[in-house]
Amino acid sequence: MAKHFRFHDGGRASAGYRGKAGDCVVRSIAIATGLPYQHIYDLVNGASAHERTGTRKRGKSNARTGVYKSTIKRVMGSLGWIWTPTMQIGSGCTVHLRGDELPSGRLLVSVSKHLTAVIDGVIHDTHDCSRRGTRCVYGYWQPPDMRRQQRNLQFDRGESTSYRSSTHLRRSSPQAALLVPPHKKSPPPTRKPNRPRPTPPPPRRKSFLEWLFS
Repeated sequence: MAKHFRFHDGGRASAGYRGKAGDCVVRSIAIATGLPYQHIYDLVNGASAHERTGTRKRGKSNARTGVYKSTIKRVMGSLGWIWTPTMQIGSGCTVHLRGDELPSGRLLVSVSKHLTAVIDGVIHDTHDCSRRGTRCVYGYWQPPDMRRQQRNLQFDRGESTSYRSSTHLRRSSPQAALLVPPHKKSPPPTRKPNRPRPTPPPPRRKSFLEWLFS
């Protein structure tokens, strides 16, 4: 058996299902999340009730025959998993279905017309779908705690290192200290002196004629 592949039906046989089926979505989600096969089966069929049919989309998703991408997105979003695309329009194939090109942890990997589970670089499926490590990966789903750990790891390797180096440069190099001007305190605002109000003139006394005819 290849080290990069391990057979796993996702618990389909234990759930009482027999025969062949196009249940790669239910199987891979059950393996990646560790949830029971029947629980994911019912979750997918329940999410397909929100789909709309049209000229290009005649039928709805079914846990046994196939699931549309919109329903996969709805199901994984309800579970709290986060999508990371690895291929854009015109970018070409940047990540292959290989353990050394995928992050560690539990992943739900999307490839052409298939969905598979990868746990710590090992494919867990009913068949080896890697095409000898040449199959392109469109993207993968991750649990939120793994995505948060990767962001913290990138911060520790990148941003914190640059911050520490710049701080060390300012402390150790006197020339660098000259380049950074010291912080100057702005002077307090000056208040304008209050102008004295003009005193009103004294009342004028009336003349004899004004007093007589008033």
